[in-house]
Amino acid sequence: MQLPRGISCRGKLLLFDFSLGYGLILAGILEKLGICHRFALFRAACLFIPVMRDPKLIIKDLDFDGVPGRVYWPKTSPAGKRRGIIFFHGGCALFGSIRKFCELICRAIAHQTDSVVIFRLSPEYPFPTAVQDCCTAAIHFLKNAEEYGVDPSRIAFAGESSGGTYATAICQELVTREDLPRVRAQVLIYPFLQGLDFNLPSYQQNHSIPPLFRKRTVSLGLISLTGKTMNVDGVLKGAHVPPDLREKCQKWINADNIPEEFKARGYVPVEPAAFSEELYEQVKRGGETVFAPLLAEDDIIRQLPETFILTCEYDVLRDDGLLYKKRLEDNGVPVTWYHVQDGFHAIMAMAGLKAIEFPSTQKCLQNVIQFLKGL
Repeated sequence: MQLPRGISCRGKLLLFDFSLGYGLILAGILEKLGICHRFALFRAACLFIPVMRDPKLIIKDLDFDGVPGRVYWPKTSPAGKRRGIIFFHGGCALFGSIRKFCELICRAIAHQTDSVVIFRLSPEYPFPTAVQDCCTAAIHFLKNAEEYGVDPSRIAFAGESSGGTYATAICQELVTREDLPRVRAQVLIYPFLQGLDFNLPSYQQNHSIPPLFRKRTVSLGLISLTGKTMNVDGVLKGAHVPPDLREKCQKWINADNIPEEFKARGYVPVEPAAFSEELYEQVKRGGETVFAPLLAEDDIIRQLPETFILTCEYDVLRDDGLLYKKRLEDNGVPVTWYHVQDGFHAIMAMAGLKAIEFPSTQKCLQNVIQFLKGL
């Protein structure tokens, strides 16, 4: 596999992807043999990531209206109520444990921003359970923020990868709720935001760049959406999108909305395959805004709070972030955008794990922290 020279530490990335790929193959074998669900292997492996005590934080596992979460409080005495941050981790609701990589991100954010951080582990169930559970936890926290020492007017939603999807979708779901405090901001770290077009420039340019290959993106997304393994060829070609939906969303999901500088590494427009009613029936819930927040109407988008978006040049999801940035700005929502020129998908999830951190990992985290400090 030949990686672009723009990526730093290419050998380390190849080793990381080899380990991930080997794990996926082994997990598939274990599932076929009836030993365990394929993703149980990854969840078990995460248990071996040590969780160290932190002298600067109070950390407790609590219940949020029936949904488990972990709360991080700085030990320093606050001058008043602190800001609150609800963080959703990635993994397509398939991988992970509360001891996963984002544990270290939450600790860093809590300490360096002097905030109360709630880490909601995305449940490992098919759509829409993951979003519903995360929404339940978010509502509980918004209603009871002061009990956690948090100012209800200073609460942000944050997430990386599919966790960014949840943060976006839940923010949209709650924006019209007058019985809840208004969310102060959303922080979206290389989020997945649409499943209609997998031939955008970033999907073409980065189709074979690890760890999130184009085909792997769709495969994992379909497992999360349907709960089963599916052939991805038709979805990759766009055969799952009804003509009326494609026409409606053309103004939002279109390579013409991507700045020309992001097409410099190559882009060829692709005509979608003929519509398949059978395929659509299997995946039609992927057109719901809780799965694809980029499809939300302007009436919802214009009510959203200040937003931070992080994109990576060598990530198939790059253009999802760019398209959402444009939609927010077109609707008058303030956006802070940080683009990682040598970045790839999941680069920030490695923060705090020195052996596998990349040169831009801490830069990503520090940009997020600086944005949160300003809230």
